[in-house]
Amino acid sequence: MTNTVQKQSTSPLPPEPAVTAELGAEFGLNAEEYQLVLDILGRTPTFTEIGIFSVMWSEHCSYKSSRLHLKKLPTSAPWVIQGPGENAGVIDIEDGQAAVFKMESHNHPSYIEPYQGAATGVGGIMRDVFTMGARPVANMNALRFGDPSHPKTRHLVDGVVAGISGYGNCMGVPTVGGETNFHKSYNGNILVNAMCVGLAEQDKIYYATGAKPDMPIVYVGAKTGRDGIHGATMASAEFEDGVEGNRPTVQVGDPFTEKLLLEACLELMQEDDIVSIQDMGAAGLTSSSVEIADKGGIGVVLELDNVPQRETLMSPYELMLSESQERMLMILKPGSEDKAKAIFDKWDLDFAVIGRTTDDKHLKLNMYGQSWCDIPVPPLVDESPIYDRPQGDAPKPATLDAAGYALPNGSVTQALKTIMTAPDMASKRWIWEQYDSLVMGETTASAGISDTQSGNAADAALVRIPSQNKTTKALAISTDCTPRYCFANPFEGGKQAVAETYRNISATGATPLAITNNLNFGNPERPDIMAQFVGGIEGIGAAASALDYPVVSGNVSLYNETSGEAIFPTPVIGGVGLIRDADKAMGLAFKEMDETIIMIGDKGTDLGQSLYLRHVHGVEAGEAPVVDLTKEKQNGSFIRKIISDQLISSCHDVSDGGLLCAIAEMAMASKSEAGYVGASLDLDINEENLFAEDQARYVVTTSDSMSLAALCEKENIPYTIVGTTKPSTISIGDEAITVADLHEANEAWLPNYMKGV
Repeated sequence: MTNTVQKQSTSPLPPEPAVTAELGAEFGLNAEEYQLVLDILGRTPTFTEIGIFSVMWSEHCSYKSSRLHLKKLPTSAPWVIQGPGENAGVIDIEDGQAAVFKMESHNHPSYIEPYQGAATGVGGIMRDVFTMGARPVANMNALRFGDPSHPKTRHLVDGVVAGISGYGNCMGVPTVGGETNFHKSYNGNILVNAMCVGLAEQDKIYYATGAKPDMPIVYVGAKTGRDGIHGATMASAEFEDGVEGNRPTVQVGDPFTEKLLLEACLELMQEDDIVSIQDMGAAGLTSSSVEIADKGGIGVVLELDNVPQRETLMSPYELMLSESQERMLMILKPGSEDKAKAIFDKWDLDFAVIGRTTDDKHLKLNMYGQSWCDIPVPPLVDESPIYDRPQGDAPKPATLDAAGYALPNGSVTQALKTIMTAPDMASKRWIWEQYDSLVMGETTASAGISDTQSGNAADAALVRIPSQNKTTKALAISTDCTPRYCFANPFEGGKQAVAETYRNISATGATPLAITNNLNFGNPERPDIMAQFVGGIEGIGAAASALDYPVVSGNVSLYNETSGEAIFPTPVIGGVGLIRDADKAMGLAFKEMDETIIMIGDKGTDLGQSLYLRHVHGVEAGEAPVVDLTKEKQNGSFIRKIISDQLISSCHDVSDGGLLCAIAEMAMASKSEAGYVGASLDLDINEENLFAEDQARYVVTTSDSMSLAALCEKENIPYTIVGTTKPSTISIGDEAITVADLHEANEAWLPNYMKGV
């Protein structure tokens, strides 16, 4: 029987617009998709129904261009409790505890309204984590801005950083690291990727599945307004110049309400009355109700008059598509409503029973005494379009003429200073000091933070895991991507993004366990962009498989381009690892004088896509470094072993800027009341060896070089003794630069830029 929606005349609202194929196109449905809606319903949809189809079938919600390829990623391992498909991924971290984590994007909203766009991105990713029953313990972010000379860049940096700090700090969750890059490809489309990690007991993890018919559907949190309507659709289309008209689609966040919501949800979870729970994120009440219905194999009837509203005469369309923040949808055990309401009343949050689950697998909406929607849930989900987009040739970088890029004036220290004061490598202290990295008191090291005053910088953030057993475990967390590699070779770039998080976590002594991803690309309807996407996915999959480092959650963000100009492909990887004895964790700062500096891994040979070329010669050219995954695994395991055996005193992976820049970072991080620990380097002044960005390499220091060298030879690990730590300066050949001068220049760029100097 064809389902119908009964129209009545009791509504105080004006008549809904007529639904046509043209209206469907305005909502992002092409002609074939609109016809599929007609076929599913057996009639013309109502205005509310076409809105629901449009958001559920948007790229942002349905992953219609990416689902085929995401299946290529490895998602399982003995320590994986929950892989992709839930609000966040879950892994076993021993002692009955679990780490819950995910990364998501808020790119388009942050370009339109940087403060609220970034703030609500942070709020949304934290809700994904505590929806699972986990208390958030760490936030990370990965930010990409346009060329510093672009007229909007400074404004966007200021607003995004303020939004992230304003929300995260108010929530009392530490922001423990991340990365910030600048490139002209992001001039019209910045990237704001937020990651959250939480802790939960393995027997108290909550899912969207499990609901049965005839259970109460409960709305909790903040009231619903008209902000964020069609936000998911906006995130599924490219920008055009003059995007200010999209401002109404940007949500408005309230971190104080979210803090109350966090505590109320975690308190109710202790009562074991929640059957199913879903964050109202993208597509708001629509996606949350459909997710719960689909995963439970049930139907839902919502009485929208009962939805707490902060504006008058809201329509069902507006209520279902609003992306107002700080809201959750729950299915409760029958009879527990009063107990649950008392908890939310205590926390001064809205609580309303807005419907019941049914056995007919339909989504039905009633309001103002009439029916507005009757959609069968299975085809709404299962028949959403899946596209195998055509793939062309990915754009190719300029060819590298290796013979033409000698050191300017023959000065290696001048080249070092040029790179270390460029936007990519300059200190981001101006950003990180706005984030509270120490709240909760469990952060022992911060990643990507130029925190040389406290000496706690490391390649990955380290956050202790509270335990009743008084264990000394800690989580190691890192976010990484090198977009210039991904542009030059999407496959190798995808591999490298995974491998760098693996190295950063290994460099602390922790064992890498699993990753989340945030796949930021341009318009998938362009064959060259689709080639980038598929290449990146396949590279991530190859690395994750080879390194036993599965993907447990993630997000796809497509259509990141403006007026046909796409961003660099930017598949950001967030890695999580575990160190069982945090007292043995390793930092990157030089510790003592007269220690031997050793590079683990092969000597550098290739300048392709290096920061040396970009900032010293003004050239973006060459192939991306090849990532040998066998060497990555071998060298990473070796590094973890020598850290555990306490054979070294510091460790840093070699990445942006190559060997000499890694050594400079270790020296700058060594600042103490006694001054800096520098380095006397026994290296040829050869730019390929010093600034090449070959992979699978680390720099370590040791007071027992003979034992370490003997172990390297025994384990067949390539190594090079590159010098000795010494006071105050970095010297190489006949040249020297004081660490203090280099550090001062490294610290100066961003504050001066933000002041307009």
